[in-house]
Amino acid sequence: MADTVQRDATRPTTIAARSPDTIVAIPVRNEAERIGFCLDALDAQEGLAPGRLGLVLFLNNCTDDTARIVAARVPALSMPVRVIEAEFAGAHAGWARRKAMDAAAEWLAEAGTILSTDADSRVPPDWVFANLRALAAGADAVAGRVELIPEEAALLPPSLPARGRLEDAYSALLTEAEARIDPDPNDPWPCHRTTIGATLAVSRDAYLRVGGMPEIALGEDGAFVARLLAHGFRVRHDPAVMVFISARLTGRAPGGVADTIRSRCEDPGALCDARLEPVPRALHRYLWRRRLRRLHASGRLGTSTAWAHRLGIQSHEAARIAALPLVGQVVEEAERASPKLRHAPLSVPQLPGQIRLAKAVLPLVRAFASVRDRWKGAAAAATPSPTPSVTRAMP
Repeated sequence: MADTVQRDATRPTTIAARSPDTIVAIPVRNEAERIGFCLDALDAQEGLAPGRLGLVLFLNNCTDDTARIVAARVPALSMPVRVIEAEFAGAHAGWARRKAMDAAAEWLAEAGTILSTDADSRVPPDWVFANLRALAAGADAVAGRVELIPEEAALLPPSLPARGRLEDAYSALLTEAEARIDPDPNDPWPCHRTTIGATLAVSRDAYLRVGGMPEIALGEDGAFVARLLAHGFRVRHDPAVMVFISARLTGRAPGGVADTIRSRCEDPGALCDARLEPVPRALHRYLWRRRLRRLHASGRLGTSTAWAHRLGIQSHEAARIAALPLVGQVVEEAERASPKLRHAPLSVPQLPGQIRLAKAVLPLVRAFASVRDRWKGAAAAATPSPTPSVTRAMP
């Protein structure tokens, strides 16, 4: 059990008459050097009505001056703040983020938005507004992209940003191909595929309905978004949402961003992320995702075994997958079960050649998508339109 103390730390004069409907949840551990920058950035948010924004700071196992700095800084902030202090020998990143977000959900009590960032990150002035705008447009959750804090990135070996530019370029090409071959109407191109706890937003309802943030030691953010998608929630990877993250080499969470940066400094030839696989394999994956969705929508997933045979999936596994109620679960489980859909990450020297190949193939993908969209448009024009729905407005 963790020893936990919670307190409301905002000056009474700054507490608005209305309760916040948007809460930023931040796990904090030994961030004396950076927590001040984080708080200043959050206090500088623009485009929000007074009283809308609240902040949860979950201080866990802090042994430096973080708690003292927070106690001194928080009363001067313009938003209500709840500070929770906990000591727990079994603490890890997923546990701490979950505790922070659970506290935010409890504070909201009913409908509202939970945002997640990190104590060593700096959000731009439009971060909260941009997330709320994406949610108001129809998303249940928003995943933003990240960039390294410029003054910290400048201290890294030149090979690291050079590698980053190659990976970013290739990722953008694959993302466009995926978005055009297997389009998600809730996450249209332009989009990205970054999933990181430094910039997540989710409705309280969606958060609770999937069981909250997974309490795992590493990769809790990616597992959370995968859980949302598997349960049919609308996740927008919005390129307009961005956060600056630390480029330090010694982090607080084993296996986190800092460890990744350090390992790539020590081994410039380390493999790329699993998603950055060769063009032919990536296109094969996207086409199969599209086909699985169509089979599921038509009800043919359980009546035909040809798809499972071609993917090398055993019959009993195919039956289990076909019985899953949500298409996101079908795609996720099929990729896990199929030896032909295992990821094959690239090495850095392979990136330039794969970028050239992707650039050559992408015009064909765009042409395919254009023809498909025109055909769908013609079919829709011949079908009576349903009663129009009302787009959600920002409260």
